[in-house]
Amino acid sequence: MPSLSSHPFTLAVDCGGGGIKASVLDAAGTLHAPAVRVPTPYPLPPSRLVDTIAQIAAGLPDADRATVGMPGMIRHGVVVATPHYVTRSGPRTAVDPALVTAWAGCDIRAALQERLGVPTLVLNDAEVHGAGVVSGTGVELVLTLGTGLGSALFDGGTLAPHLELSHAPVRWGTTYDAYIGQVERARLGDGLWSRRVRRVVEGLRPVVHWDRLYLGGGNARQVTPQVLERLGDDVVVVPNQAGIVGGVRAWSLQT
Repeated sequence: MPSLSSHPFTLAVDCGGGGIKASVLDAAGTLHAPAVRVPTPYPLPPSRLVDTIAQIAAGLPDADRATVGMPGMIRHGVVVATPHYVTRSGPRTAVDPALVTAWAGCDIRAALQERLGVPTLVLNDAEVHGAGVVSGTGVELVLTLGTGLGSALFDGGTLAPHLELSHAPVRWGTTYDAYIGQVERARLGDGLWSRRVRRVVEGLRPVVHWDRLYLGGGNARQVTPQVLERLGDDVVVVPNQAGIVGGVRAWSLQT
């Protein structure tokens, strides 16, 4: 296992419903290799995710530590629940009960740390994304728009306990995940979908009373300029690359 220096190199892995991206960054967050992306393989038991990440890491420069962001409720590196990886063929396909059992209570941090041979941090993917963009001042909410909806809340730069907003009902029993996820964006088109994003943001505003809201994830750039203007100055679109860059800063958020 490499020694953890005062200027460590970090393997940052962003695991999504449709793809897994990774790169190695220095302490300043500079990429030392182009980001590598592979399609998320399904079915995906924990062992296959570990294998996939290890295979990607083998083609990248050596790192002193690793940060992995993945969808779902992750507590202290243990999976409480994950939405996509329990399905047979990916998002919106049938759930496999055997995969639900395999993932529930899985200490994925320990499994990855043993396989990669470096200290490893595993968080919800939106939390890692947020670590790459928050200023550390006031209450900051991060919403990631991708396969579904990811969220992370920070207060003064400190990460709050994770809430799976994506599973809350937003309209007629429909969850946030289904309401503004990729499937609905493809069905509605960017214009109508962007209006839905606005409804979600305005609905959450009196719940959180944030100082700054960041919209990230692969679909954030698809929100129309008209909708962004109406959302106000306290809402900012940030690059999807934050899911990788946040892999470095996430370590400073740990107490």
